[in-house]
Amino acid sequence: MGSIRLLIAVLGLLIIIPLPGQTIRETGALIDSVEIITDQWGVPHIYAQNEHDLFFTQGYYAAKDRMFQFEIWRRQATGTVAEILGERALGRDIGTRLFQFRGDIDQEMNHYHSRGKLIIEAYVEGVNAYIAYTKENNGELPIEFRLLGIEPGFWTPDVVISRHQGLLGNIDAELKAIRAVALIGAEKVKESVWFHPKEPNLTIDPIINSKLILEDDVIAPYHAYRKPIVFEPEDIIASHQNGLESYRDLADTDLRNYNEWLKDEISDIGSNNWVIDGTRTESGYPIMANDPHRRQSTPSLRYMAHLVAPGWDVIGGGEPEIPGISIGHNEHGAWGLTVYRTDAEDLYVYELNPKNSYQYKYQGRWEDMRLISDTIKVKGYADPEIVIHAYTRHGPVTKIDKHNNVGYAMRCGWLEVGGSPYLASLRMNQAKNWEEFKEACNYSNIPGENMVWMDKEGNIGWQAVGIAPIRNGWSGMIPVPGDGRYEWSGYLPIISKPSVYNPRDGIINTSNENVTPQDYKHWDVVSYQWSDPYRGDRVREVLASGKSHSLSDMAALQTDYLSIPARQILPLYWNMNIKDEDSKNALDYLKSWDYKMLPNSIAAGIYNELESQLKSAITNLKIPPKAQPYITLQVKRMIDFLTLPDGDFGDNALEGRDLILRQALKNSVHVLEDKFGSDMNRWQYGQEKYKHIILKHPLSNAVSSAIRSKINVGPAVRGGYSNTVNSTGGLDNQPSGGSFRMIVDAVDWDHCLATNTPGQNGNPEHPHYKNLFELWAKDSFFPLFYSRTKVLSVEDYRTLLIPE
Repeated sequence: MGSIRLLIAVLGLLIIIPLPGQTIRETGALIDSVEIITDQWGVPHIYAQNEHDLFFTQGYYAAKDRMFQFEIWRRQATGTVAEILGERALGRDIGTRLFQFRGDIDQEMNHYHSRGKLIIEAYVEGVNAYIAYTKENNGELPIEFRLLGIEPGFWTPDVVISRHQGLLGNIDAELKAIRAVALIGAEKVKESVWFHPKEPNLTIDPIINSKLILEDDVIAPYHAYRKPIVFEPEDIIASHQNGLESYRDLADTDLRNYNEWLKDEISDIGSNNWVIDGTRTESGYPIMANDPHRRQSTPSLRYMAHLVAPGWDVIGGGEPEIPGISIGHNEHGAWGLTVYRTDAEDLYVYELNPKNSYQYKYQGRWEDMRLISDTIKVKGYADPEIVIHAYTRHGPVTKIDKHNNVGYAMRCGWLEVGGSPYLASLRMNQAKNWEEFKEACNYSNIPGENMVWMDKEGNIGWQAVGIAPIRNGWSGMIPVPGDGRYEWSGYLPIISKPSVYNPRDGIINTSNENVTPQDYKHWDVVSYQWSDPYRGDRVREVLASGKSHSLSDMAALQTDYLSIPARQILPLYWNMNIKDEDSKNALDYLKSWDYKMLPNSIAAGIYNELESQLKSAITNLKIPPKAQPYITLQVKRMIDFLTLPDGDFGDNALEGRDLILRQALKNSVHVLEDKFGSDMNRWQYGQEKYKHIILKHPLSNAVSSAIRSKINVGPAVRGGYSNTVNSTGGLDNQPSGGSFRMIVDAVDWDHCLATNTPGQNGNPEHPHYKNLFELWAKDSFFPLFYSRTKVLSVEDYRTLLIPE
């Protein structure tokens, strides 16, 4: 048994003795005692005697583990970043406050659970109890607070229900669509973009001057508040006096990488999940697997916990700043999620009154915007900045163009009650069967998700969730006038979105590709753009192989590196006459390759560059240069064009296609030679300059190299790319993928594997800060135990909370 942390009551204060010689005091409000057993991997198993204490302790302990992450979340949620970063963060804060939820907070909290207000307030109370402790024990704060010279601020429930971190919608896709259509026409856009399963109407209403949207960022406040925070050297106490330019170069590099990642976001942001019933498993019971993909970071976006109290026994992961478990299992069943593309955003364009720019034309009359005055504190300003937030009947106003008398506003389904990401999982945490789980799904407005379920009774199910506006006669893919002709007709009930229960083949899998059944009726709420199908195709290929699958098999599938695009593209080369000697040598590597994007594979290194060159060539062939900033060619579309070459390839389409294939191979060889030298043995995939990962701390670009080495994690070599099940994104330094993974076999709830890189704790000086990184980088897992007996067998240390 590990060391024991004991909390006792003295003079009305709660005292924690975490280690000999250390004392922490805080004024919590526990009702009964709570026991926390933290296992070897940093997962807290919280045993409480009532619901209030359970969520108080979850908030307290998560804040203790992730204090700096909590403070940055709070500032992002409340629009108070400029207080510490100055004028450059003012636009972010304005955007955050413009898009804040401004409805009934009690109604909002109780949407997520019948006792949602009590749960969220208990959680916030626990967070604040730890923050109060740090006020008295400032030395306990992690290094980031000392570097920035700040202290954490207290929370309110508004911070928990913030939408700033969510996967919200497709507004940028709408802007790209109208710009592309304005430049090259709707038909050419439809040829280049893989719209499916239905084809959208891309007609631009003649009232809209698309030239104005081409020339300006008409939703700048939205973009400002959605970007990651970038720290600079001057933010640091006793900032570096020399070499500032080198730090700014690092920040500029990160910004370029961020912008590159945004181009391929539809491929890089996603997830895999699947459930299979007992007919396809070794145990005879269902198995659930889930690996959500988001931008990689340190600390991890996810946080794991085990919550036990009367009515609650749930384990898994979620975002640390919200109560409950988003992905996990209880004693009855398990669930996981992936993105189901849902269009819950629209951009409205208004004619403004030339005499009053705060009035817009609606149904032939001038209508007043609702105006809210706000003050924002800005570091370096003597007085707060006074701003006016404007709202139309549709939503926040993102731009007022007085010169052209045009205004822009966004309608956002996520600003309705229930739009806070993942909080509806509170209801799922207590589901006892498919019917209760499906009912819980009806409260999950944001994000659009594929929720899968399996239970100990042998059942499996899938329910698409997410708030879905009903548009009659228009697609939502193009901005529309806000004059009253384009109104939402309410929302489709979530349980009316696609679902499946106990399919005949015993398999449900989703990987952000379109899985909407062909006989579905409500096509007006189904998205037109989805991820490439290859991750999902590979998962189904393995699951339907006829083998009886074990936990280990599912772990191997979650970390699978086989590239289906490579398997489809490379045969085009097999009978080709290649005269260039270097190209022939490269092709020899590819001919003996197994299509797996493994670290240290020379063939994988060649293919990765080849696919990139082909994508560039087909983009230049099919998409006019002026539209390329707004259209990203998906690999599926590229393969279609290569497999079925048309007249764009020349008078002899097949010869024209083959010419592109040869030139792409030749270009790949030249790029790799320039990068690594002429020795092909040095072209292997998975090295420092070619597919690796360094998890960069938010302060990485603002601190000395000595501190940077403590707060960054890595490097480690990686395999895979955007279209392997083990998705590692499309850049050399892995930008996204599954930092959190979970696999559960219903035969025994202790039969669960998990990982969460780089670690559970966000304090760089804590042993659990990066203890899981090497395990994850090597595609390995740790056991996530559920029974108390098993939890005790891997105990690292224990905390007892005893009230006054």
